[in-house]
Amino acid sequence: MSEPGSQVAYWDAAAATKTFTHPLHPPWLDGISGHATILDYGCGYGRVMAELQRHGFDNLTGVDISPGMIERARRLHPALRFATLDTPPLSPCPDAAFDAVLLFAVLTCVPGDEAQHRLITELNRVLKPGGILYLSDLLLQDDERNRSRYDRHANDHGSHGSYGVFETGDGAICRHHPREWLATLLTGFETVATRTITVPTMNGHESTGIQILARKPAVTAVTAVTTVTAVGAPSR
Repeated sequence: MSEPGSQVAYWDAAAATKTFTHPLHPPWLDGISGHATILDYGCGYGRVMAELQRHGFDNLTGVDISPGMIERARRLHPALRFATLDTPPLSPCPDAAFDAVLLFAVLTCVPGDEAQHRLITELNRVLKPGGILYLSDLLLQDDERNRSRYDRHANDHGSHGSYGVFETGDGAICRHHPREWLATLLTGFETVATRTITVPTMNGHESTGIQILARKPAVTAVTAVTTVTAVGAPSR
C-alpha cells in the first residue's frame, strides 16, 4: 500500500463524508500574482482551491487519485478545473507548468519512503524554476494512542520500513512524519518558511502538523556548475 494510488477505494468511499481541515496561510501567497498557475495536488473535494479562488487566484488546477473526490469537487465547485490522476504520482501536466504547487495532507496518505520521493520528484518536474511548493502535513505525535498505533503497525506490518505508519480505525494506511524526514524529502528545494499548526484530523482527533513553504531553485545545480566552469576556463 505504499503507492499513491493503492488506496483509491478507501478515498472513493470517504469522498461523501470526510472533512479536511489543514488551513491555508494566505500571507505565504502574498507575492504571487492572481494569474499565477497553481496546482493543488491531492485536491480532494476542492476545499483549498475554493479558498484560493476567494483570495483572487484565477488559474487553478486540482488533481486527485480518487474519482469520487473529483466528482464531489466538480459538483461543489463547477467553475473550477479538476482531473483524476490515472497513474499517480505522475500527472499529465507539462514540465515547468506551474508557479506554485500545494500538497495538503497528501504525504500522510502515502506511507512508503520511495513513493514519497517519487511524488516530490514529480512535483519538482511540473514546477517552474523559482516556483514554490506549499506543503502541509502531520508530524509524529507524542501521545500514547498514536505511539501505540505506530508500534503496532511496525511490529505487524513492517513492510513500509518507516516509524510513524499506522492504520486508522476505518481502514486507511497513513503516516506521520519526523521533521528530519520532511527536510530530507525537500533536499532539492530552498526552505522559505515553516510553521507548526494544530489541526483536527479527518476522523476528529486533534494533531500537530507542520506547514513548509519551499522554493525550487531558479538555477539548477548543473547549470550553475556549467556556468562556473565556463567562466573559469582559459581563453582559446
